Amino acid sequence: MVVSLEKNKQHEVVIIGGGFGGLYAAKSLANRNVKVTLIDKRNFHLFQPLLYQVATGTLSPADISSPLRAVLRKSKNTKVLLGEVNNIDPKTQKVFVGDKIVPYDTLIVATGANHSYFGKDNWKDLAPGLKTVEDAIEMRRRIFSAFEAAENETDPEKRRALLTFVIVGGGPTGVELAGAIAELAYKTLQEDFRNIDTSEAKILLLQGGDRILPHISPELSQSATESLQKLGVMVQTQTRVTNIENDVVTFKQDDKVQQVTAKTVLWAAGVEASGMAKVLADRTGVECDRSGRVVVEPDLTVKGYKNIFVIGDLANFSHQTGKPLPGVAPVAKQQGEYVAGLILLRLHGHTLPPFHYTDVGSLAMIGQNLAVVDLGFLKLTGFIAWVFWLVIHIYFLIEFDTKMVVVIQWAWNYITRNRRSRLITGKEAFLGPQPINNSHPYQAVETTKQPVKV
Repeated sequence: MVVSLEKNKQHEVVIIGGGFGGLYAAKSLANRNVKVTLIDKRNFHLFQPLLYQVATGTLSPADISSPLRAVLRKSKNTKVLLGEVNNIDPKTQKVFVGDKIVPYDTLIVATGANHSYFGKDNWKDLAPGLKTVEDAIEMRRRIFSAFEAAENETDPEKRRALLTFVIVGGGPTGVELAGAIAELAYKTLQEDFRNIDTSEAKILLLQGGDRILPHISPELSQSATESLQKLGVMVQTQTRVTNIENDVVTFKQDDKVQQVTAKTVLWAAGVEASGMAKVLADRTGVECDRSGRVVVEPDLTVKGYKNIFVIGDLANFSHQTGKPLPGVAPVAKQQGEYVAGLILLRLHGHTLPPFHYTDVGSLAMIGQNLAVVDLGFLKLTGFIAWVFWLVIHIYFLIEFDTKMVVVIQWAWNYITRNRRSRLITGKEAFLGPQPINNSHPYQAVETTKQPVKV
C-alpha cells in the first residue's frame, strides 16, 4: 500500500544500507524532489569485491572504503544517519533506529548478507569469512601470523600445520583468496624469512560442487583450475567439509573421509540474509527462501506493500530466469537505480516495466597476469582477462581519489612484487607459536606445485 501524501509534502524515501544497492539508489535520487535518508551502521561504503586484497596485504582498508557523507555531500536532499535499524512498522510507516524514529513514504531495504556456516555456527571463530573490514583484518592477521609462527617453530609437524592454509568454497572469493595466498607463499615472501622456506606452504581449496566458479562456463572454470594448480593451489572438488575442530579439517570426498591439520582455515562457502529479512517477514508476512532472502515481486516490492522495496543480496528475485539473481555488485547497482527511477515516476502517476537484470558477465582474479572473464559472447583468460578485471574493478570504485590510490598501489605492487599492507594488527596481533593438535595425523602431501590428493 502507498499512503497518500499531504499537499505540498515532500516524499520521504528511507534507505536502509549503504552498500551497492542502497548507495546507487541514493545517488540516483540525488537533488530530486524527494527527501532521502540513508541509514547505515557504518559511516562508509565498502567495496567488498576487493576485500580479499586487504586480507592478503595488497591494499589497506581505506583504499576500498568511501565515507558515505563524502560520497553524498553534493546531494543536498540527502541525509546520512549513522545507526542500526532494529525494527520497522509498515502500518505507521516508521523505521526505528535505536531510540530514534524515522518516518517514510517509501522504504528501500538493502542490508545485504552475512556468512552462512550451514548450521555449524561454532565454526565461525575457527574459519572466519570475508564480509567486513574486520573480517579482512582478522584474515590478514591469521595468514601473516602463521608465517611468523612457522619461522619460530622447530617441530616439523607443527611447522607443516602452520604452513597449511585451507580455503572452504570455490566461488570468486575462495578462488581469489587461494590465488593470492599462493602468490604470497611462492613469490612475495620467499626471501623474507631465514628459518623456513615459504614455498613449502600448502594451499588447499575445497569446493563442494563438481567445479570451481560454477557461475561461469565449464571451459573457463577448467582454465581457472589449471591456473590455480600452476600457482601451487591444490583444488579439491566434490569435497564437503564435515568438521573443523582443534586445527583439524575433516572433509568427505566421494565416499572417502580425509583430514588435514591446518592452523589457518578461511571460509568462502555460503551466505545468508541479514537480520532485516526476519524483521520484514515478521512485520509484513513476506516469504523468505532457505537462505533467508526476501522473495520480492517483479518490481522488487514486498508482496502487499508497494512502498517497501528489497534489493541486493537481501532479495530473492527469481522472475527473470526462475533462479535467484546472484549476489554480486552489478545486480545491486542495477536494482538500486531501477527502484530510484520507479519512485520518481510514481510521483507523477507513471510506472516502469518489471525489473530486468542485464548480465554484464562474470570474472575472477586468479593471480598476477591471471584471470578469467565470461561475458557470454566473449570469454577471456590470462593476461588480457587480468587487465579487463583491473579496469572493471577500478570503474566500480566509488570515488575518484580512491580509484587513483588503488591504481598507483597496484602499479607499485606489480613492479616491485611487494605488498606493503602486510600488517599484523588486532587485539592479539601475534602470540607466537600456538599449540597444534596432533591427535589426528597430517595426511602427507608431496612438496610440489602440481595438483595432488590430500
